[in-house]
Amino acid sequence: MKFRTLITSALVAATVIAPAVGFAQTKLKWAHVYETSEPYHTESVWAAAEIKKRTNGKFDIQVFPASSLGKETDINQGMTLGTVDMIISGPSFAARSYPRLGIAYYPFIFRDAAHQAAYSKSDVFKEMVDGYRAKTGIQMTAYTYYGARHTTSNRPFNDCAGMKGLKIRVPDVPVYMATPKACGANPTPIAFAEVYLALQNGTVEAQENPLTTIEAKKFYEVQKHIMLTGHIVDGLVTQIAPHVWTKLTDGEKAIFTEVTREAAARATAQIIKREGELVEEFKKKGLNIVQVDRAGFQQAVLKSTTLESLGFDRKDYDRIQAAK
Repeated sequence: MKFRTLITSALVAATVIAPAVGFAQTKLKWAHVYETSEPYHTESVWAAAEIKKRTNGKFDIQVFPASSLGKETDINQGMTLGTVDMIISGPSFAARSYPRLGIAYYPFIFRDAAHQAAYSKSDVFKEMVDGYRAKTGIQMTAYTYYGARHTTSNRPFNDCAGMKGLKIRVPDVPVYMATPKACGANPTPIAFAEVYLALQNGTVEAQENPLTTIEAKKFYEVQKHIMLTGHIVDGLVTQIAPHVWTKLTDGEKAIFTEVTREAAARATAQIIKREGELVEEFKKKGLNIVQVDRAGFQQAVLKSTTLESLGFDRKDYDRIQAAK
């Protein structure tokens, strides 16, 4: 009898403990390509802990930074292969599967970070999110500001005409070439790792990147002027793989969405703050900071590189422009 009581007690204990053990074993991999010091990582770590807390420990999310699970192309593919559960990535990669999303890289489509944030909350972006999920099963939950791409050069300019003849390094992608081409510059694709040397030895006269990248890569050491062109306002999208999203309850979906949006807002605030600080820091380093006629640049791009020529929809553009 005593033995039978012990067995019964053990079975009762197992019944109580088993769900808790199963609960804690829902482990997820969250991957990105950014360094551990960057807000994209630190806020992802915060979000992982917050999701765990709000779901009473059901989801144990480990964040893998700095391409530790692969380059950006790899982790995007991993979402459909099932090797990665969550990512933060530029929408240009998602646009390979759902081209409509690529309009976010059309030059001057966003006025600033606030406009990009308005787009992320708009009906047109919701349509794109739904369309992307319908095609891939992947759910986009949050949009993070990455930074406005500005132009550095050894000669200053404040309008589109001032770029004429300028030999500028750009990524080998049509949307990145659109602005310099529209202004008569000479866009020259060069590997990112070689940009500093190319600027130093005069292979190119200029380049374009966010202020935070200009700082990190020390381009300010080999350039005299920073023109605040802001021609592309970059962003990152938090995404959840279909094999995870489809198994979440409605309540869990709400938690993942709310927390990742909170994390995106926190990271965005830090990036905006740092951009503001860098303007003054670059001035102190002796660089000339130039405000430009962005409207003139925008009109030149619209005339020379139409939305339609890149496969985008004018209606989407107009709706994004109206987002507030």
